[in-house]
Formats: sequence, C-alpha cells, structure tokens
Amino acid sequence: MRNIGLIIMREFKERVYKKSFIITTLLMPLLMAVISVAPTLIMIFAKGETKSISVIDNSGIIASRLESNEDVQFITIPGGDLQAELKKSLESEEFGLLYIGEDVVKNPNNIQLYTNSSSSMLIEDAITDQIEEIVEAERLKEHNISDLKQILDAIEVDISLTTFRNDNKEQTASSSAASSFIGIILGFVLYFFLVIYGSIVMQSIIEEKNSRILEVLVSTVRPFDMMMGKILGVASVALTQIAIWGVLLIVISAAVIPAVMPDDILAGVEAVKAGADAATLATDVDMEAITALASIMDTGYIAQIVALLLLFMMGGFLLYAAMYAAVGASVDQAQDAQQLTTPITIPIIFAFLILTMVMNDPNSPVVVWCSMIPFTSPIVMMGRIPSGIATWEIILSLVLLYSTFVVMVWVAGKIYRVGIFMHGKKPSFKDLYRWLKY
Repeated sequence: MRNIGLIIMREFKERVYKKSFIITTLLMPLLMAVISVAPTLIMIFAKGETKSISVIDNSGIIASRLESNEDVQFITIPGGDLQAELKKSLESEEFGLLYIGEDVVKNPNNIQLYTNSSSSMLIEDAITDQIEEIVEAERLKEHNISDLKQILDAIEVDISLTTFRNDNKEQTASSSAASSFIGIILGFVLYFFLVIYGSIVMQSIIEEKNSRILEVLVSTVRPFDMMMGKILGVASVALTQIAIWGVLLIVISAAVIPAVMPDDILAGVEAVKAGADAATLATDVDMEAITALASIMDTGYIAQIVALLLLFMMGGFLLYAAMYAAVGASVDQAQDAQQLTTPITIPIIFAFLILTMVMNDPNSPVVVWCSMIPFTSPIVMMGRIPSGIATWEIILSLVLLYSTFVVMVWVAGKIYRVGIFMHGKKPSFKDLYRWLKY
C-alpha cells in the first residue's frame, strides 16, 4: 500500500500542479455556460442585413398586408410582366422577387421566390409565415363568422402544469424540463471524463513503456501495484476537478442566483419550495420556470447530485481506466491502440446515445436496464437521477458498478503484467486472451 500511495501522489502532483489544470478547472464552467447560451447569442449577433424583395401579387390580397421587418423589406410592384421584372431585379441590388398567383387562397402553392443570391431558412420562414396567416384569414371569411380571428385569440389559453411527486413523503414540485437538462449535462460530464481521463492513463503508460521506465520500476514495485497507483492517481485528479466544480455550483446556487434574481421571481421560488402551487401564485407567473429555479436553488438537492456524481465518476473511471491501462501496457505506439480501444469506447458512445432517451422516459425498460449494466450505468444513471428515482436502484447500480470494477482490475492486471515487457509486436485479441491464462 505504501508503494501504491507513492505512485498515486506522483501522478496527482504531476497533473494538479500544472497551470493547465488550474486554468481548465476554472474556465470549464465558464465554457459550459457559454455553450448553453451560444445559440441565443448567435441568433442575436449573426443577423445579416435587411433583404429587399419585390412583390408581384396577382391575387390582390397578399402584398398590401405583408409587413416588413428587420429581416425582410417588401416592395410592391403593381402589375408588370414577370420576366421583365426578374431581369430588372437581377440588375438591381435587391435580394429577389416574390411572385404570388391569383388563386393563392385555393392553391397556396402558387407562390415562387426568385433570389439573386443564396437564400436562407430565416428569409423563407419570414415570408411563408406571413402568407400563411393571410391565407388562413381569407379562408375563415368563407364561413361567414364575423370577428372569428378575434374570437379565436380571446379563447386561446396557455396551460401551466405544476407536477408534484406523490410517491415522496413530502409532495414537492418537480420540473421535467429542468430534470432533463440537468441529466443531460451530468451525463455529458461523465462521458467527457471517462473518455479523456481514460485516454490519459493509456497514453501515460505507453510513454513510460517506450522510455523503459516501467522495466526499472517493476524491480521494486509489483506490476499490479504500479497499475493501481496510476489508475487511482489519475482518478484523484478527475475527482478533484469535479469536487471543485461541485463547490462552485453550490455557492452559485446558494448565494449568487438569489442575489441577482428579481424579488417577485424569488418570492415565487420560495413559495414553490414551501409547497405552493399555481393557484396560490400570480396568474402571469411561469410555473415551469419557477419550479426549475426552485430545483436549481435547492442546495441540498445540488449537494446530493454532486455526491452521486463523484460516486459514479469514481466507479466508472476505475472500470474503464483498468481497461485503458491494459491496452496501454500491450502496445508500443498510440496508433496501435486504436483497434484494442474500440471495444472500450463503443459502450461509452452507446450510453451517451441512450442518454437522449432519458428525456422522453427515464423509466423506460431500455433506460432502466442500461442504468444497471456497469459499462453504461455511470452515464445513463446520472441522466436518470435528477428525475427522481428509487434509492434502491441507485444503490444496486453502484454495487454492480464497483463489483465489476474489481473483476476488471483482476483481468486488466493479468494483461498488464505481461504486456509491459512486450515490445515490437502489435498484440491481437487472441494474444490478450493467451496472456490472461498465464
């Protein structure tokens, strides 16, 4: 154990004391926040200039009701020959020409857009959405119901559904949207760490094997101790990083968010935490958003999520790192490891694909089984946990995960002790099986 401890400390200090680790640890949460808001920022700042479009309306009912906006400016052309106007449009600097047939109400497909440059979905949607509303309004007139549009607008309603867990001792409000979002983020974190840090273990062993350092070390340390020390050392680095992020998340949840939140929203969040429902809150409050904020601001809930993330992170990493270590000891070059690592990466990728099914139904049979199978359970189970599942399922999944890790360490150790002395030959799966029987 003393030798394993020395190796763990060496691996830990080698990575944690680097500036790159500190910078990555601090910048990764910021990067995740930027990624989450990137689509909105792109939509805001990536808008092009306003496109001018001439309109030939043979129906006489569309062009006058088209409204220009920051994306499209409509210019009505009274009458005119289509081919002649197309030629004028091409010679001008306008974006294009919109032709509307005279029977557009009965035949809404009798519309053509001629562009002088590449079109886009944004422009086409801005045109079709307006024309659809105008055509629908004209068709409503055929039913001889006055003010039908106003009637439909008056009876339109937006339902805000508040969901409560009845199987808990305390009936607490829950948000499926927030649970799905948190589950996807947690699953992605597990996916990222299993692949990245597992590869770090493999690459480190390959480098030391090529420099013949391992051959010197095994004269004083057993190969199994060497493998365990390296795996646990890199695992401690990953756990340190997640622990730091967890503390930052708890601080943000407990102090930062309440400090910047408007008083009316904060009052709604506190009311939901106290067990209030939509009937006791203002009618203009978005209960889905309030319930989601209540979950994010629950420090006890966040701390529980972080603790489970550390447990599944540790178990999943130990399981996969043992396999990566066996592969690293078996080859001389990283290029030679690609064939051997394929069976390792397939379950990880499969688990990430199953993670998308959690949003639809976290209790579907496929999702439940994959959250129990050790090779997929770290990612899938962390996707399910925010939705609120039975404690016995989490415990069973952890027991199976760590039990499989013990078996995998024994298997990887037998390959590792032989592979570190093999040079100059790319091993096959048959060779690995033969090493297991030594």
